[in-house]
Amino acid sequence: MADKYILRITAGSDYDASQHVTVPVNQPATVLIRGVHASVELNVRIRDYAGLPPNSPSTSAYFDTEPHVTNQDQYSIAFRFTPLAPTTTTSSPETNKKNNNNDDDDKGISGSDLYFGNDFDRPIRDRLPPGFNTALRIVKWWIDPGLEGDAYADKPHLYGPALSSFNVLELGAGRHDEARGGLWFEERGGEATTRRELGLPDTGKARMKWALTDANKDKFVFEYGKTYGFDFFNPYLDFANLALRLPGFQLSIANYWDGQALRYVLRNKTTGDVYLVVVFSLFLREDLNEDGTLKEGAQQHTAGGDATDKKRAKDDDNDDEHSHDEEVALKQAREKLGVPHPETSVDDVD
Repeated sequence: MADKYILRITAGSDYDASQHVTVPVNQPATVLIRGVHASVELNVRIRDYAGLPPNSPSTSAYFDTEPHVTNQDQYSIAFRFTPLAPTTTTSSPETNKKNNNNDDDDKGISGSDLYFGNDFDRPIRDRLPPGFNTALRIVKWWIDPGLEGDAYADKPHLYGPALSSFNVLELGAGRHDEARGGLWFEERGGEATTRRELGLPDTGKARMKWALTDANKDKFVFEYGKTYGFDFFNPYLDFANLALRLPGFQLSIANYWDGQALRYVLRNKTTGDVYLVVVFSLFLREDLNEDGTLKEGAQQHTAGGDATDKKRAKDDDNDDEHSHDEEVALKQAREKLGVPHPETSVDDVD
């Protein structure tokens, strides 16, 4: 079913899709996105990409570089992030109130406030697949223990602190290296003194664990005017085949995606300020012109397809529901990923 659809990636400084720009996937050149709250340089890489713009490279040198070869990572959202100091015209009442209560907030964004994750405009609870809670347990127990939110809400959201969500965080601008696919960041790439003063570990995994402690997040500040390098990647979401492949849990996304875009958002948890929005949208291939551009009036379509496809998806749902075994799935995840994070409990994800 995946071959019926084509993917397009756009990005902007807020939720207004009319102001977003198309991201040249797998191109080393960055996209500059400047909003009132931040300046961002963005690269998006997707393995085996066959989406828009037309004639995009199918892969990136990024995936031929470690650790991505060993990990078999499927995609990357990497960007330079420079937060901008609020002005009288750009600051929200929440920002002003927070700044008045905390001297550190005059310097930048607290590590407890900068969040990254997914959100949606409409409910998805009726489209969640059998075993969704098991998949969420696997993510929260092993992959991103800082994740929080509500997938069953009218406006579903799952965010985590940036400090514990991104695989790589460089205190600095990193490098632009075409031989590695564009933006390239190293966990220990800059400001070693600052890292030591904060007690920030030298590896991504250790830093992500470090950031699960509130006191550690509280003492970290993303300073206004300074540039930070972020890279978010994993081997679990396969955009080429529209599949989710977690250890112990696999499914075809096409059977459940309701047509809404998959939206990645960098935002301030306290003030609501938005710094970056990256949107993964699906379109029917039949809505493309011969030159690969979208036909006038083309809209995102429900990935479940037409009525026949939906009936098949429903039948598949029933099969999945009968065959899903949470105990087996969690056992496989434990064998693949090791001991889960001790601070995460069943109550955190139910």
